Amino acid sequence: MASHHTFLPAGRLLPLAAAACAGILALTSCGNSGAQADASAAGPFPTKGSGTLNLYNWTNYIPPKLVKRFESETGIKVNIDVFESNEQMLAKLQAGGSGYDVVVPSDHMVQQMIKLGLLQQIDAGSFPNGKNIKPEFADDYFDEGRKYTVPYMYGTAGFAYDKTKLSNPPTSWKEFFNPPAAADGKMGLHNDSTEVVGAALRAVGSRPCSETPADYQKVQTLLRSLKPKLKVISSDGTIDRLASGELTLSSIWNGSYHRASVKRKDLEYVYPSEGLTLWQDNLAVPKGAQHVDNAKIFINWMMDPKNMAEASNFTAYDNGITGAEQYMDEALRKDPAITIPADKAALAKPVQPCSQTALDLYDKVWTDFKG
Repeated sequence: MASHHTFLPAGRLLPLAAAACAGILALTSCGNSGAQADASAAGPFPTKGSGTLNLYNWTNYIPPKLVKRFESETGIKVNIDVFESNEQMLAKLQAGGSGYDVVVPSDHMVQQMIKLGLLQQIDAGSFPNGKNIKPEFADDYFDEGRKYTVPYMYGTAGFAYDKTKLSNPPTSWKEFFNPPAAADGKMGLHNDSTEVVGAALRAVGSRPCSETPADYQKVQTLLRSLKPKLKVISSDGTIDRLASGELTLSSIWNGSYHRASVKRKDLEYVYPSEGLTLWQDNLAVPKGAQHVDNAKIFINWMMDPKNMAEASNFTAYDNGITGAEQYMDEALRKDPAITIPADKAALAKPVQPCSQTALDLYDKVWTDFKG
């Protein structure tokens, strides 16, 4: 988350009553988390774990202290590998041999991965802490009935600027992609084709996932003109670059903005007038996972409100777990970049997966831009 995720969006990512750890530790029968068949993901809930868990996550998207506590309470060692975009994560899984037990795809990517047969059914509602999933997250378009995933963080993908550097700041994607001169050479952009091309489509008067080639010709021209003004194209390090003043204007996930604004008070988050992506990131078990029991224990543990709130306080995103809000930092809950103001709510909407025609056009534009 999302960005995402110094993270979204993506972005563009996308979005824990009884304590899970207590529930795990109270169980006494034994089990092993070694290599298992995919079918075991939907079987009886494991009672004990050991060995390792291989987590493939967005960069900087889970607090190290939380991971250490999980290891201490469960005896499971966590190995973390990171990615910058949904597309990078998908490509690695499609290449095979990844060895990951839990991955963190965004909403639209979950739907794509299910169609590709890359995710195992885990039936999250049957988990001991499955009852903690917020009702509004229990039946999302990309995973009806939560058969494959559990909600993690959710948020928006907009942009932020330094109020001391821009006297006439942008308020729309059109203005962002045609930035004021004061931002030249001091702009940052996500390394995420879904978020960047989708936002650029809005900027040229179209919509994300358009299938009209002429729209992408406009986007290609727009991105080519923007490239010389950019300092960096990266989904990593945006927080520090904005906080240090290295960047004056940057696309950003709202949680990353919050973390940067804590360090630098002169930053402002923008809900672009053409709209922006409302994303949700999720915990899932890929096909071929070697430690399925450990994956289920980890996901269930994360559905404890205190544990998920700790993750929210670190990532600066809201989450899909009932009761977590009472443990979240007050400043986070009150930040209008995190809790969407009523007058901005209509601007933030989820973007469903693009057609293959649109995906091909996205890829052509992105390849040209990055090349």
